[in-house]
Amino acid sequence: MSEFNPLRFPSASGRSRLLQSPPPLLDTTLDQLRTLLAVREVGTALGAARMLGREQSSVQKQLDTMNRNFSVLCGEPLVLKQGRGKDMLFTGTGESLVEMARRTLAGWLDEIDECRRSLGGILTVATTRFTLRYLADAGRFVAAEFESRGIELKVVHVRSGDLFGRLRAKQVDLVCGSLVTRTDDVDELADLDVMAWRRSGLSLVTNLPPEILPDEPIRTSDLPMLPLVVPSYGLITDFLRGWFGPEYLLRLEIAAEIDTVHYGFELLRSQLTRGCMLVTQGIGEAAAQGRLPEGDNLRTIELVDDVAPGLQVLAGLFARRDERAAYPDDHPLNLMWSAFARQDIQYKRRRTDTDTGSEDAG
Repeated sequence: MSEFNPLRFPSASGRSRLLQSPPPLLDTTLDQLRTLLAVREVGTALGAARMLGREQSSVQKQLDTMNRNFSVLCGEPLVLKQGRGKDMLFTGTGESLVEMARRTLAGWLDEIDECRRSLGGILTVATTRFTLRYLADAGRFVAAEFESRGIELKVVHVRSGDLFGRLRAKQVDLVCGSLVTRTDDVDELADLDVMAWRRSGLSLVTNLPPEILPDEPIRTSDLPMLPLVVPSYGLITDFLRGWFGPEYLLRLEIAAEIDTVHYGFELLRSQLTRGCMLVTQGIGEAAAQGRLPEGDNLRTIELVDDVAPGLQVLAGLFARRDERAAYPDDHPLNLMWSAFARQDIQYKRRRTDTDTGSEDAG
């Protein structure tokens, strides 16, 4: 058999081009592409072997095969050895094909997940840290059926700012979380199905003593006069931008910037910073009622929104519009949606019972 010569490979398109695919290309496997990515990630055949749980000789054999095949196809090898203990050098062709390999494997994995999702074999739910318990509670209603049918439940932890982009990009099937919405905006979520659990504003959690900051509601317009502990991104910053514009940091007295609300609680409890942290009303209530240990020895102050536009936190469950209707009732997406609905009913009953009990005690 004569050696393949890319210069003699006919230019073609469509089916004809596929039928004439060169043997060195057809001999390339997805496993080899994965090995190539592992070597690019860690630098050496030994490191890639450890990552993949293989012998170094197996990894080196795959590299030699790909170097030989793509030297024929492209005119240069993919990787070059640089000496003992040194990272392999990827050629220009190698770098290009690494990116192609990454897209190829990612495409296969995404398409497999999409097929499994459509057929009801997998369900991916995104939650924030504070909405994970809602998923855990709802999951009890479907756990037995999911297990008996072999349905895989994948849970993705994401920040509030990433939730809906991932949902709209079909990276997740359901979102259990919160977003900031205008009180007068009815079209913002027109492309989503929404199961709203709660609409609320923000609260302040503070370590300032009552003689400095009394236990009285604070207006949003008064925030520039308070030392604030604020995150650098996320739900709270969406409120601040809506109220005070993109240059809100210049209009407010920032006592500290934080990356998570947990760090903010620890910072206030340490007394290293004196001020007020903006949190969702639900978190503020949980801290005030002792249901959030991080809130010990801190006070929760009500925040009254008097700045246009009116903003609120919408907490709930979200899915892509009309997708649930495309599946039968026993599809995992619909089963989980129904489970959340049942759990929401239980939550509302508990809140009603608690409110009634409080009134009776008074």
